[in-house]
Amino acid sequence: MSDFLNQCYAQMHKGDIIVAYKGTINADVIADTLGLVESKLDDLLEHNLVRKKLYNVLVECLQNLYHHVDSVKYNEASQNFGAFVLSKTDTGYRISTGNMVKSDKRVVLKEKIDKINSLSKEELKDFYKFVLNNQTFSEKGGGGLGLIDMARKTGNRLEYQFSSYDEDFDFFNLNVLITE
Repeated sequence: MSDFLNQCYAQMHKGDIIVAYKGTINADVIADTLGLVESKLDDLLEHNLVRKKLYNVLVECLQNLYHHVDSVKYNEASQNFGAFVLSKTDTGYRISTGNMVKSDKRVVLKEKIDKINSLSKEELKDFYKFVLNNQTFSEKGGGGLGLIDMARKTGNRLEYQFSSYDEDFDFFNLNVLITE
């Protein structure tokens, strides 16, 4: 499994890397990462609006990663595996996250992201309100607002890719672009 995950992680590395991590995803890793990124952004960004947007979207991405990782039960080391990369690009910043998801979630997740990507700014706003008022929570506590919120805050399409690991699991890679 490690060769497969290393290949997926390597594909996430694009642009000038600010922070990169792969390993067990837990609350401490998320908190430490957010502290590190906040410090680095203070040094890198003079535009407060871009820094705030980038940080807020990163929080949402890492929360999604933490709450929606599916554990592969083959061995202890592979449980709750996730990866993320924050990098600088020519046009702004890129947040790339990756985690294992059960293959049977692939279609629903793809449809959800494709729907979000098809909506205009105004339609996204309306859809956000609709989901907020009519949401049902998943078994992991998610109501579906995270992806919508990322698209709204960035004004960009959510890029994604699934890489089949085995018949039960896929590696899900989400890329979010924050333009300056």
